Amino acid sequence: MIGKLNHVAIAVPDLEAASKIYRETLGAEVSAPIDIAEHGVTTIFVNLPNTKIELLHPFGEKSPIAGFLEKNPSGGVHHICFEVKDILEARDHLVKSGARVIGDGNPKIGAHGKPVLFLHPKDFCGTLVEIEQE
Repeated sequence: MIGKLNHVAIAVPDLEAASKIYRETLGAEVSAPIDIAEHGVTTIFVNLPNTKIELLHPFGEKSPIAGFLEKNPSGGVHHICFEVKDILEARDHLVKSGARVIGDGNPKIGAHGKPVLFLHPKDFCGTLVEIEQE
C-alpha cells in the first residue's frame, strides 16, 4: 500500500531565512512560497534528487503550524508524507487496521494539487503522517 516518501515537512518560524539556508548554504533548488489557505500554511518546497523537503509557515488565524511553533519556537519536523496509489482505498485499509484519520476522513487537496489525508501521530510512533495520492 505505502509508496515512496514524497516529502518531509519542517515547520519554520522564518520562511525566508529557512529558504535561504536551503538555497544558498546547501545549494538546493527552492520553489517560490505558496499560500494554502485551506490548510493554514505557506509552503516552500526544496527539491532533492530523491524526495522533497517542505518548509511550512503559518498562514491565517487558524493555522495548525502556529500552535506547533508555539511549542517548538525554533521549528522542527512536522510530518512525513508517503504516496499511495488510491487514497480512499488506503484510508479504508488504515481505518480498518485501527489508524485514526485526522479531520472528517475525507481527502482535501494538498500543496501538489492532489488529495491528501493526515493520520494521527499516536498511531505512528509519535509522527504525524500525511498520505498523498500519486
